[in-house]
Amino acid sequence: MLVDGGRLFARQLKREGVEQIFTVCGGQIMPVIYGCREEGIAVVDVRHENAGVYAADAYARASGKPGVMLATVTPGVMQTMQGLFEARAAGSPVLVISASVGVEDFDTGAEQDMGMDTIAILRSNTLWAAKIFETARIPEYVAKAFRQMLGAAPGPVYLETPVNIMKAKIEMAAALFPEKSRSFAQAFGDPALIDAAADMLIGAERPVLAVGDAAVFTAEGGRAAITALADRLGMPVYAATMARGLFGSEDDALFRIGEGALREADVIITLAAAMNFRLNNGKPPMINENARFIQIHPDVRMIGFNCPADIGIVAGAGAAARQLLEAVCAKDAHRPGDAWVKRAEGLHAAYRADWSAGYGFRDIKPIHPARLAAEVSRFLNEEAPDWSVAADGGDAYEWILRTVRAREPGQLVGYAANGTIGTGQGFAMGLWCARGKPVLEYTGDGSIGFYLGEFDTMARFGMQIICVVSNDAQWGMVKMAETMRNADEVKKGYIATTLVERRYEKIAEALGGYGEYVEDLEDVIPAIRRAYRSGKPSIINVRVADGYPCPFTVEYGCGGRPLTKEEIAAYYAKG
Repeated sequence: MLVDGGRLFARQLKREGVEQIFTVCGGQIMPVIYGCREEGIAVVDVRHENAGVYAADAYARASGKPGVMLATVTPGVMQTMQGLFEARAAGSPVLVISASVGVEDFDTGAEQDMGMDTIAILRSNTLWAAKIFETARIPEYVAKAFRQMLGAAPGPVYLETPVNIMKAKIEMAAALFPEKSRSFAQAFGDPALIDAAADMLIGAERPVLAVGDAAVFTAEGGRAAITALADRLGMPVYAATMARGLFGSEDDALFRIGEGALREADVIITLAAAMNFRLNNGKPPMINENARFIQIHPDVRMIGFNCPADIGIVAGAGAAARQLLEAVCAKDAHRPGDAWVKRAEGLHAAYRADWSAGYGFRDIKPIHPARLAAEVSRFLNEEAPDWSVAADGGDAYEWILRTVRAREPGQLVGYAANGTIGTGQGFAMGLWCARGKPVLEYTGDGSIGFYLGEFDTMARFGMQIICVVSNDAQWGMVKMAETMRNADEVKKGYIATTLVERRYEKIAEALGGYGEYVEDLEDVIPAIRRAYRSGKPSIINVRVADGYPCPFTVEYGCGGRPLTKEEIAAYYAKG
């Protein structure tokens, strides 16, 4: 049977377990799109390449399987860059495939060639990038791409082939389809180090477990062990965004009180966690300066990063968790009583006190932005506990993450350490495709503007995505921080930080969805219910007050120095 290179791409993607791809069409990549149709791979065509990469990224995080984005030649490829950067920061396995001009057109000034070395450019933003010059070897390169992006440190990769190679036809039997081309095994920890780690944990009086984003792709088979280990030793747990819900429901207090407890922990065990700014680089005041660290990570380069590894174990999160649980059980160790857990609950409440103050505001209009986040979370907790949540924005992102709860793996997706805003629509589409459940996208009015056209994609594919916009008519995190840290400039007037209150809900209506504008707190949940009953992608555009920064923004605005309670109260009191 004669087939072209596009069909070979699709056949190998199918062999690797791919069930769907995201794309923006282009003549040079249509052979792959046709091939996917023939192989039974669903094709979701989006309105912007970067949003498609965000969707593939969220799909990977929520499903645990690689996401695939198909982009057309040079202009399309270049528009994937920020999405790839986000996937790289999150350690998310995403494959981007594209074509280039034909070999016969190299260096001739052909349309969309531009003399650019796209492989070199993409290689700077991915784990691996390669160009394929022989049609028969396309499956071989696809198999290698999967090995690269699913290694000890997962991440995005890129494949490209000239269009004449893509469209060339060969006998299917002449193609090289690799067999048994990758392992699904996890690395297990050195038994002696596992035993030493078990002894350190058993001897600890105030242990805390911190689970990182990378655990999503290395926890398979060990989720129950993570839960059992925390339960057996009475360890409060702090989970990074992607890891929330991975090992147990946050309805159980043990799995959501670890963040505040880190400041008094005597032993901290990090499971596939990056010791970056989210964990204050392992330093005070968030982290006890006298704490000892057990660092477990599949990537040896992350052990000892920013803080000392008293015990460093190279292993997958799931494999190490099972080993540790077996070692602890063999020593018949239990945590006596619940004094530390109760203390941790108090520490966590104190750590989150500034946030809780915002969530408690009710009697102002427009609505306090924290109260909106709390109200949306109340709906999710009480009426839609299995919905997915895509978080986006500046302050909007921070407010929702600290009040919503995750109960299942892959239920909550937000941007990684890059702080990449504008991810919301892409993430929401990826969540819908991965989990097949309604998605609540929560974002700010700045962030929603990046990819509004994707509400058309949602409508075309029947995606039940309800977007709640916290609309304060500003780039809130920047404007409010500038108000605090650059008063002399602000006196001259705000510049580049203000927006106009737009009726975003009407854009949903124009693109085949449902929209409502809300000003009163008591109308928020009824609006979400109506949006859900409509069965359409929706925008609930909520007017919120513009002068109430979240504590993260307050800290940033004050240059990171510690704040007094009086200062925090003053900012919340709006001067």
